[in-house]
Amino acid sequence: MDMRKSLALYYADANVRARMLEFLGGDSLDNVSAYYITSKTEEYVEDPETLPPRELWRCLDHQRDVGRSLWDRESLLVDLDIEYVNFDYPIQPFLLPDRVFKLQEVVERTVEKVLSRFGIRPLHLISGRGHHFVWRVGRETPAHQRLESFGRVPDFLAGFYAAPQGRQRQPVATATQRGWAGLALLMEYLAHLIKEEAAPASEVPVELTAVAVGPGYLGREMISVDISEYGDPASLRTLRLPFSAYLKPWQQREELGDRFVDRLAAMFLIPLHEMSVEQAIEVMRDSEAAAALAARVTVQIPEQNEPMLRLIDAYASSDLARFHNHFYEQEHDAPAHWIETYDLFPLHLLPPCIRRIVECPNDLLLQPAGIAQVVRGLLALGWHPRHIAGLIRSKYERDFGWGTRWYKENAGIRADFYTRVFAGLVYTGRDELVDFNCQSVAERGFCLRPDPACNLVGFRESILERRKHERLASGPLNRLFLPGEHF
Repeated sequence: MDMRKSLALYYADANVRARMLEFLGGDSLDNVSAYYITSKTEEYVEDPETLPPRELWRCLDHQRDVGRSLWDRESLLVDLDIEYVNFDYPIQPFLLPDRVFKLQEVVERTVEKVLSRFGIRPLHLISGRGHHFVWRVGRETPAHQRLESFGRVPDFLAGFYAAPQGRQRQPVATATQRGWAGLALLMEYLAHLIKEEAAPASEVPVELTAVAVGPGYLGREMISVDISEYGDPASLRTLRLPFSAYLKPWQQREELGDRFVDRLAAMFLIPLHEMSVEQAIEVMRDSEAAAALAARVTVQIPEQNEPMLRLIDAYASSDLARFHNHFYEQEHDAPAHWIETYDLFPLHLLPPCIRRIVECPNDLLLQPAGIAQVVRGLLALGWHPRHIAGLIRSKYERDFGWGTRWYKENAGIRADFYTRVFAGLVYTGRDELVDFNCQSVAERGFCLRPDPACNLVGFRESILERRKHERLASGPLNRLFLPGEHF
């Protein structure tokens, strides 16, 4: 039986449909809390179809890969995504799932331990490349109010929220804007805890977001604590429905290769319920077993208000919260002044590998590893991290062939998020810059202009000295913090 016929039979199952409706937050398609659903075919599209939830049954009748908005009418949805990434052999999760999930085991167990520490009991889902841990915070709760209290919504982002566009068909409530912004800071803290505990015991690098790493046993592989969804407005990001078909390999056919994709069986996103991960790998590749699972589980998103207060308390007293306060002490220079501020930065102060990213940002400045390089280079020169974000935003909002990307997304929040993530690791001492050297940069594919005179040693020493003496974000250049003749 071909995959389409198999999916048609599977999607006709009443239990499969009931679980999807449950995850949408309602008892009928006219009464759900999700603002919208997304519908994807086996073909790759840059921007999947966005539909009202009442269109769900039609999507299933056409064998679609279906997701829901994280934007919700009743709650703030929390999604912690852990996934395997291989920059050289991206087919690995689908051909060798047992190995890939075994590599993630340390991180998975760490997530469970850290969440348990605060009493958070999430819905645990298994996807084709990793794990999702999902829970929610009620809108009218002290936890939501606490998130709102420290969530920052800059003017450029408030303007985006106020103007319906893209997937956002109506303005986003101020409480949701601020709650999502606070949640982004909290999830960054949670990711720090996970990386700090899991990375030393992991066989492969553990990073925040999909940062390119050096080569390992099977290419450049790593485990991503992927909090990148918090680098976009609340109204844009989605999560695949439990028991939906997982069509990502077919959508990435050109990248993965026909001869590999054609060997794959249909896959489904399923909850990890009374089974091992090894058993889940088998169930998610068997439509009959997945449908049988749908008959005996719930995928209602659990509300975790009180545990979230404990996590918020821990964050509020952390070194990362202090860094976040420091980060938001400054504002981006206004776009009208970029020509006399960010545009006048002397690029010759940067080494060729970093200068090239700034000069040719599309798509080098979209890649997390590229952003990390720029953040490190400018921290070494004494830049305040918020102005590093401002410089990156100024590149996003100029004509570098971005097309309509920044009409649908928001350049300012994206620049703030990635700069904050990478600078925060440096400020808190969780990034010792061991890979901030020419060999590691070359292994990650960012040594773009080999030059015997180029050396990152001075930049690394500058950051470490500035941090030691609490002089990060204290330009201009000072030889006390820039030893040697590297510039």
